[in-house]
Amino acid sequence: MIHQTWKNREAIKVVKCIHTNAEKYLVDNMLTKGKTYEVKNETEEFYFLEDNSGHIGGYYKNYFETI
Repeated sequence: MIHQTWKNREAIKVVKCIHTNAEKYLVDNMLTKGKTYEVKNETEEFYFLEDNSGHIGGYYKNYFETI
């Protein structure tokens, strides 16, 4: 049940959003290009971070670059 404590966990890294051009999903409402985000969890394909809505969301890694 790790997803219940993500907001309170320390960040494992910081990433910067480099684009919000999604093919399938509406991402520009939840991410801001140029803004930095703290990654709370990571898988092979996704970063889980607190987005602009204040909730934890999973986003493809290709939207970000590691700082």
